[in-house]
Amino acid sequence: MVSLTFFGGVGEVGGNKILIKDGDTSILLDFGRSFNLSRDYYSPPYLAPRNELELLELGILPRIRGVYRFDDSKESVDAVFLSHSHLDHSGHITFLKRSIPVYCGETTALILKAISRTSRTSLELNFNGLEFRTFRTGDKIQVGSIEVEPIHVDHSVPGAYGFIVHTSAGSLVYTGDFRVHGIKPEMSLEFLEKAGSEKPLAMICEGTNITKAEVSDEKELTEKLDSVVKSTPGVILADFSKSDIDRLRSFYNIAKQNDRKLVINIRQAYLLHMLREDKKLKIPSLKDDFIYIHRKAKKRAYRWENEIVSFVGEDKLLSGKEIEEDQASFIVVLSLYDLEELVRIKPRPGSCYILSSSEPVNEEMELDYNRLLNWLGHYGIPHYHIHVSGHIMPLQLRTAIEEVNPRFVFPVHCENPEAFGKFVSDLPCKTVLLDKGREYSL
Repeated sequence: MVSLTFFGGVGEVGGNKILIKDGDTSILLDFGRSFNLSRDYYSPPYLAPRNELELLELGILPRIRGVYRFDDSKESVDAVFLSHSHLDHSGHITFLKRSIPVYCGETTALILKAISRTSRTSLELNFNGLEFRTFRTGDKIQVGSIEVEPIHVDHSVPGAYGFIVHTSAGSLVYTGDFRVHGIKPEMSLEFLEKAGSEKPLAMICEGTNITKAEVSDEKELTEKLDSVVKSTPGVILADFSKSDIDRLRSFYNIAKQNDRKLVINIRQAYLLHMLREDKKLKIPSLKDDFIYIHRKAKKRAYRWENEIVSFVGEDKLLSGKEIEEDQASFIVVLSLYDLEELVRIKPRPGSCYILSSSEPVNEEMELDYNRLLNWLGHYGIPHYHIHVSGHIMPLQLRTAIEEVNPRFVFPVHCENPEAFGKFVSDLPCKTVLLDKGREYSL
């Protein structure tokens, strides 16, 4: 018998944890952190989980016997497959038994190692000792009676994959997170074509944007960035996800076209430093003439920070004071946690801020956003929101389901699965509205 159990990603965006059983074989598709659940109980660093038992008690970690490193029971899962490196899909692998292999793309392994090394010591971000086994498109991984076929998709992080899972009951398709309006839509289209050719029994499909949509793509975003940068006489401040390499590349290209230097923070620099090992990624070198690293004032540096400084040399580091002296020459990446650097940069009239990530979607993000507006208001800096989602849009999602043509669709990573079901209710497939923790036989 083949069954599916959804321990996360049900009625929420993120936290995907999907257990597939086929006879004596069990695998997990993703093992992500639910940021919604975490926010319900914790507010780090002042109120943070102290041990795994707290997370089990609160339901933040699902009760799956034989999976966790703090559980002495025999392993009940043969392998975990990660679709990509975003923590809402991968963050809880830290709690896994180290004897359970974690399969992921080569780029995902590099990103997760970079995150682990550059994060402050915490209960939830320790990937040491995990056995990463990497794959690329074209590989087929046999785990007991289950065969997993990873195929690349386009998302807002490199190294993202969808999976075709071959079981004794038939093939299952898992989209992970994907889109067809990014830099490489052909990757997602190849995945959908291959998935459809398998005549799958079921499709586990993301629905992040099912009730909101936009018509834009990365090319249009680049044109908007260029327009703002060309018109700005002062310093340009920006924020985007440090793992969104497509977005970093867009900012880099625009900086170069406008004879500005892109100044990134040291965590982004370390990620680029790690990703240079993936020769298939076309990313700017840290030694490029148009890339500099922002050096924040601090008393001591971590080992990984010293590694970066040793690699690039002191002349590639810029302080806030140095940026202040030549503001029109820079695009400076400043996260919400770097805003105090504005005191040292002292933005002059004619400066602007570009937010190139999602708008706030919850109260905590709204508070952070309001703090950002307060800082910008203090210096009289206007802000532009120039962003493209990492997730497929509703009409394109509907077309994707039509092409794959499964018998059953399981919506995950979706706040409104009921709307998802209604939107595709005239298609031949049956949409199954999920209950968290319930086992579904196929």
